[in-house]
Amino acid sequence: MKLRVCIILLVVIFARAEGSDVPCQNQGGSCHDVNSYSCPGTYHSGLCSGTNSRKCCISSHDAACSGQGGTCQEDSHSCSGTYHSGLCSGANSRKCCVSSGSSSQQTGSGSCPHIISRVEWGARAPKHHIGNMAGPAQYVFIHHGSSPPCSTETSCKAKVKAYQDYHLDGHGWTDIGYNFVVGEDGNAYMARGWTEIGAHTQGYNSVGIAICVIGDFNSRVPNDAALNTIKQLISCGLAGGYISSSYTLKGHRDVGSTDCPGTALYNLIHSWPHYKSGTQRYG
Repeated sequence: MKLRVCIILLVVIFARAEGSDVPCQNQGGSCHDVNSYSCPGTYHSGLCSGTNSRKCCISSHDAACSGQGGTCQEDSHSCSGTYHSGLCSGANSRKCCVSSGSSSQQTGSGSCPHIISRVEWGARAPKHHIGNMAGPAQYVFIHHGSSPPCSTETSCKAKVKAYQDYHLDGHGWTDIGYNFVVGEDGNAYMARGWTEIGAHTQGYNSVGIAICVIGDFNSRVPNDAALNTIKQLISCGLAGGYISSSYTLKGHRDVGSTDCPGTALYNLIHSWPHYKSGTQRYG
């Protein structure tokens, strides 16, 4: 009888300890021992159960929201402006509240496009995480999917899912290879995101991010909606500290034996800021 009581007490204590991690989870973080885990963001005290060495790691991904002049919060809370998805760490319900008076919503430096989160486009869970880049991306690579295009959110979501299926099942990769995918519906789709090492440009995955445009752009360029989204995505990465201010822009074919991102799109990006030709290797 005493043994049964002790077991019940231990279960209750364990449940309470686990439950006390909720304040950290509500902030979009996760609890870890600081002695054995490298936080890709900032540690916060007082939000986790257990010993003093267990602290709440909140990803620096929230900086993308800050770059918009916004604040990450649960979407059940009142927002004095507009909620934007894909700019906050944590659960899908944590969204970026950007005040209606914020100038950073306007098109231009520091603005972010509408980013569809992985949950929203129906992503499969990655097999495992490769790890994060050591610092801001030094390169931005433009790719194309070499596939039929899409012009609605519904059709673009289906294309992104097809890309992920091909990378997971066809190549045996851990996840969709790109960091972001852009459709001609004007949306950006979160793939591996700002900080996680991708599988897109051999020799540069740990120092660069890849933006892939859905479609084949050998004989035509993407529409204005997609082109503006690419530019806004780069501005968003710069504002959030995910892309180095001295980054180099390249097409995939600049560093590999491929037609990607298509001749028409490749020729177009030659006129964009930070573009540099050549096939020099990193490191």
